[in-house]
Amino acid sequence: MTSENHATVKVDTSMVMSPTGSATQGSPVSPSTSKPMPELPDELVQAGWSKCWSKRENRPYWFNRFTNQSLWEMPVLGQHDVISDPLGLNAAPAEGTGDAGVGNGQRKRRLSEEAAQGGPNSFKRIYWDLDIQTNAVIRERPPANHLPPHPEMELQRAQLTTKLRQHYHELCYQREGIEPPRESFNRWLLERKVLDKGPDPLLPSECDPIISPSMFREVMNDIPIRLSRIKYKEEARKLLFKYAEAAKKMIDSRNATPDSRKVVKWNAEDTMNWLRRDHSASKEDYMDRLEHLRKQCGPHVAAVAKDSVEGICTKIYHISAEYVRRIHQAHQTLLKDCNVSEAADVQDRLVYCYPIRLALPSPAQPRVELHFENDIACLRYKGEMVKVNRSHFTKLELLYRYSSIDDPRFEKFLSRVWCLIKRYLVMFGSGVNEGTGLQGALPVPVFEALNKQFGVTFECFASPLNSYFKQFCSAFPDTDGFFGSRGPFLNFIPASGSFEANPPFSEELMDAMVTHFEKLLEESIEPLSFIIFVPEWRDPLTPALHRMETSAFRRYQMSVPAFEHEYRSGSQHICKQ
Repeated sequence: MTSENHATVKVDTSMVMSPTGSATQGSPVSPSTSKPMPELPDELVQAGWSKCWSKRENRPYWFNRFTNQSLWEMPVLGQHDVISDPLGLNAAPAEGTGDAGVGNGQRKRRLSEEAAQGGPNSFKRIYWDLDIQTNAVIRERPPANHLPPHPEMELQRAQLTTKLRQHYHELCYQREGIEPPRESFNRWLLERKVLDKGPDPLLPSECDPIISPSMFREVMNDIPIRLSRIKYKEEARKLLFKYAEAAKKMIDSRNATPDSRKVVKWNAEDTMNWLRRDHSASKEDYMDRLEHLRKQCGPHVAAVAKDSVEGICTKIYHISAEYVRRIHQAHQTLLKDCNVSEAADVQDRLVYCYPIRLALPSPAQPRVELHFENDIACLRYKGEMVKVNRSHFTKLELLYRYSSIDDPRFEKFLSRVWCLIKRYLVMFGSGVNEGTGLQGALPVPVFEALNKQFGVTFECFASPLNSYFKQFCSAFPDTDGFFGSRGPFLNFIPASGSFEANPPFSEELMDAMVTHFEKLLEESIEPLSFIIFVPEWRDPLTPALHRMETSAFRRYQMSVPAFEHEYRSGSQHICKQ
């Protein structure tokens, strides 16, 4: 890579999800058949210990699921806290095994070959490579002032966010008679966090302007009715009739000007008369008539709905701000006994990027229960259960081992995993497949090519659940930093490195991303590149795509047609293989 700044833009025509779930080797097993037994201190349970019964020896023993250790005597906390390498990626080969002198890359290749042949060291394919070191360089930065995560606060945040979603649903139905546009609430969260300066990592509370362009645009697009994709002629006929009827009803019930009322009523009645007369029209005829009706009535309908939709956006924002105040106050009460740690002296020097750190120490964590159902890890706190498949649970163990510096004994591991998964569940909603499109990831061969051909070692938009590299930026620094996150990318200032960017498809977020990239490229004199994956939205053309295509930093652009590319599912950490 040369020393010249450059940005590479890659454009996808559409997003086609491919939910190819991932799996790795199973969790460690004890030397003999066992059955869990109770009566173990909470501290040992949090550290991964469980009391089991050996049928062979007819006596109890203690097993640690984190370190794969088995002891005949009850463990003493702190004396058996060596963390194992579950995947064997960093383990040195034992003497006499035939692997002496074999490099780590060769060993992984040999394991992969054995996996394909069903050899003794075989394991299922994994969908990340945590051995790749970063080439991203940043200026050293102080710890972040985010409040440390706690299951109690995450549970309260989840409950209030669910209530906020319900308020949004009720307002859309009561004021406009429509269902909320699909995933518009999720995109509202993404768009608001671009502007938000409030204390909560999820809910917005300090935004300017208060009215969200994203939410306003999406609700207005579904007024007076939502237009769905049409396959058959009869569906097109019904849709045209419903639109004409809804437009006429809305203009009659709202405070419209005489001219607007006249135009809408005349066009709606003319369309209904045409439908009664002409029964031989084709699907295309109906769709053309619908487009004509929208052009004639749309501006007048939008004018009478504008104040109401702005009221929906404003109401949701103010409720969110009130919920943030409650959460922050409760969190401060929970942490009242915690003193702010002394901030370490930060030197003005360039360093390789490292996970974001929190200035406040974490309080004592409550007990989170863990059990496995086949290949699914189930974590429960106060009756609230979150799930993650076994391979991603192992991945989180590895990321935590690499990134967490305040919990060498893994005593807070389970509670932090629970908070992490709960946060993403709440952000993307509880509907079937809801939010998975916003978490879609590139396929593994693409990441391998990006690393080999372009030296990419860093993801600008990822999470601990869907990342390929162990260095990445994500939405939530408080929960994700313990698992390798460098924080939100819009707050990340690299001086050099090779980066991949696959942002959630929010227009405002993508536009802010381009602004940030161009600023970084203008200010850096070091090698710096971004390979960007965005949808090819041209009707209308999105500002982000237009700015990248006309940017002085653009070096190459290509378009991959629909059905000739795929994404990994955003629910890869839980969906079936």
